[in-house]
Amino acid sequence: MGVQEALRPLVDLVGPGPATPVMVAGLDVAYAQSGDLLAAAVTVLDARTLAVVDSAVSVGRPAFGYVPGLFAFRELPALLAALDRLSTRPDLLVCDGHGLAHPRRFGLACHLGVVTGLPAIGVGMTPLIGEWDPVQRGRGSWSPLRDGGDVVGRVVRTQDGVKPVFVSVGHRMSLDNATTQVFALAPRYRLPETTRTADRLCREALARAR
Repeated sequence: MGVQEALRPLVDLVGPGPATPVMVAGLDVAYAQSGDLLAAAVTVLDARTLAVVDSAVSVGRPAFGYVPGLFAFRELPALLAALDRLSTRPDLLVCDGHGLAHPRRFGLACHLGVVTGLPAIGVGMTPLIGEWDPVQRGRGSWSPLRDGGDVVGRVVRTQDGVKPVFVSVGHRMSLDNATTQVFALAPRYRLPETTRTADRLCREALARAR
């Protein structure tokens, strides 16, 4: 918690961040059922075509025990190792997790953004915190995600009638831009293509390691 408190003032929540990123990275981590092995994956997509142009994985043991709200500490070393193995520098990091929408306002997307210096956003499948009004069922609809009177993100409907995702700023991005990028990265499915490709890669790497 002390590390989070020390790094939190370094987070840029204003941005605005790249309006037209060229290369966008997705980051995800898969765990073995035993919990003692993980695979971190980074895929870099051409933002225009959504084709994967670079990727890297890192397999190892979690660096930190499971503590709610401190998940980033388990995953950060492996994700940074995977990022270091890329040959392409991404313009934006899209994390499978949260940024500002975190109990201490410093989720994985914030941590990765501050450490790497890259613009970063979080896209979570389930919320850690917050309340929101119902989101209309059509693609493009969203509702503010609020916690303690603060807007910490948005609840975003990426496809007609599917469950929404939870978008929050990580670093060097505005919430408007983060939302725009998520819609651009999710033309067909609920999750952004960055998350889908990284999820597939880390699961494949974990299966090989086991």
